[in-house]
Amino acid sequence: MTRTAASWIAKCAFAAALLLIACRLATALLGGGLQMPATTTGDGSLYTLNRYVAGPTPDIVLVGSSLTFRLKESYFTSSSLRNLALAGGSPVTALAVVAGQQHLPKLILVETNVLSRPVDEALVERYAAGTSTEPTFLRPVRALVAAEENFAHAPPSRNQLRIELDRLLAQPPSSFDNSVYLARVLREQDEDPSAAVTANVERIKELIALAERKGARVFLFELPELPEVERARAVSITHTIVQAAFPEGSRWLHVNPATDQLRWADGFHLDERSAVIFARAMDREIAARGAERK
Repeated sequence: MTRTAASWIAKCAFAAALLLIACRLATALLGGGLQMPATTTGDGSLYTLNRYVAGPTPDIVLVGSSLTFRLKESYFTSSSLRNLALAGGSPVTALAVVAGQQHLPKLILVETNVLSRPVDEALVERYAAGTSTEPTFLRPVRALVAAEENFAHAPPSRNQLRIELDRLLAQPPSSFDNSVYLARVLREQDEDPSAAVTANVERIKELIALAERKGARVFLFELPELPEVERARAVSITHTIVQAAFPEGSRWLHVNPATDQLRWADGFHLDERSAVIFARAMDREIAARGAERK
């Protein structure tokens, strides 16, 4: 290689590095960044919904609260599944965004455990069909940064992930003592959420009708909870209202994991091993529903 060619390559590499740094700064300052932010209602929701509306429509979508947020997409068999659960938010917010799009997934799964939080109408409006969620000039910038991230931090293959998850499942359930956290959860759930839950249930009915008119299938599901939590006032009231509003069994995705293997480290959310168990049980039920349709 001649000295001139080497000098030219070095200059190109330096310019590319400067461009990438500029792209990262512009994306962070103007577009919120590409990497997953801390789990907050604001930034986490924007990242999740930006990713959904900007990408191809998946076959399956999950909407839910922080309980469903724990079910990572990599835990599921389908590569065309998106988890739009909003940690700290309402399942109805993401459902409204999905139902409002022009193209809907084939299957929408709606968590009903936590329905006491209000719908984030600002987010629903922001992601209304046909609404731009970011400045146009930022799109190629995001694409460049995303490409660099994928090159530098390539995710493991699905086969590698499967091996890692199988290794996790081979371990015994956690023996962690969560009594302190459970006591806090029970205090937090000692309230009457009837008004908020009733309003959200009515909104869910409207959104189900809208989504199904557009060709999607919508099923409800519940994540398992500790018996003490199931008996808590807020949880019990929510369950009663939802079951009365949706009594037909055909509306539900009945996920039945091995409950003796499940653990809740913080008293409310499934730990990682338990989340994998639940996701695999949900996979089986999704497959069964697909077979029914055929």
